[in-house]
Amino acid sequence: MVLTPEAPPRRPVPDATPTRRRRRRSGLQRPERIAGWLFVAPVVVLLTVFLLVPILMALWVSFTSWNGQGSPFRSGVPVSGAENYVRLFAEDGLTRQDFMMSIRNNLYYVLVVVPTQTVLALALALAVNQRLLKAKSFFRTAFYFPSITSSVAISVVFLFLFANSGAINGILAWFGIDGPNWFSDPRGVLHLILNAVGLVDINNPPAALADNELFGLPWWQWLSGPSVAMCSIICLVVWTTSGTFMLMFLAALQNIPVQLEEASLLDGASRWQYLRRVVLPMLKPTMFLVITLGLIGTWQVFDQVYVMSKGNPAKTTLTPAYLSFRTAFLDLEFGIGAAIAFVLFSIIIVMTLFQRWVMRDRDVPRSRWFRRARSV
Repeated sequence: MVLTPEAPPRRPVPDATPTRRRRRRSGLQRPERIAGWLFVAPVVVLLTVFLLVPILMALWVSFTSWNGQGSPFRSGVPVSGAENYVRLFAEDGLTRQDFMMSIRNNLYYVLVVVPTQTVLALALALAVNQRLLKAKSFFRTAFYFPSITSSVAISVVFLFLFANSGAINGILAWFGIDGPNWFSDPRGVLHLILNAVGLVDINNPPAALADNELFGLPWWQWLSGPSVAMCSIICLVVWTTSGTFMLMFLAALQNIPVQLEEASLLDGASRWQYLRRVVLPMLKPTMFLVITLGLIGTWQVFDQVYVMSKGNPAKTTLTPAYLSFRTAFLDLEFGIGAAIAFVLFSIIIVMTLFQRWVMRDRDVPRSRWFRRARSV
């Protein structure tokens, strides 16, 4: 028996050129790529002209002291550098005080509106998704109708509802409650609750909170909660936005197979356990979408404030979006108005990324890049 040496394994022949590797990886030939760019070129041009270019122009204005006269790109426009941003965060004055007041108001607005509208939308979706419910189309249309109605028209209606002699105070009078003057009451809800239980006195706040400041605003005001006037705007926004998010949850619920519900009930799971262990995990992508859209919308609230309060009373309904408009177009300080807009843009980006980090899938293995970075 003759033993022959084993032939060495053949190495795979590499591609002739990097271009072929890229072409094989993408799966597209050069004419196909050119055709694709031709199809998306109109949209790219429109987004560049009407979105990217105005953003870059506004960014330049935020570093100038342009007063709105002439072009902001002419040679005579004074360049202030980061002075506008310094006035918002570090320089004592009315500009920083108004900006921090708007941040405080909008922060409480976000903390109340986003959870409330998310829970309400999910509850409505679960209600109209019941198989035994009659007149489903009617209830779905009724819940969604406020979302497609003009926000200005609804704001005017709510002005009458929350008036001194309006329907809200009339309903409260039936229960023996003297309703407040909603759009003229700047008191914070947390202050009112603490005052009602006897923990603090609104007219005589603690010196530790009244004398110490954060970014030019006393801690007593930071911890006041949303004002009574802001609560009326919160009710309006929750009522008008829950219908849209209800449809998103409803579409996700209808994609859940019926077999999962039947299997869980056969295994002895209760309705609450089925909702917690099966439905909510499968609604996680939709939940992320709803919360993200809610965060963006609540930080950009403008039209309700413009119609209903214009930041009053005592600037307790002032928001960064409305403050940017008022500073730029009414006070003619376009540089500070643009700076407020970009600070608001940064806040939205940071909160969206934080929310994505919180709702990430913790059971998914870490990426190859992350493992390689840890090993270096």
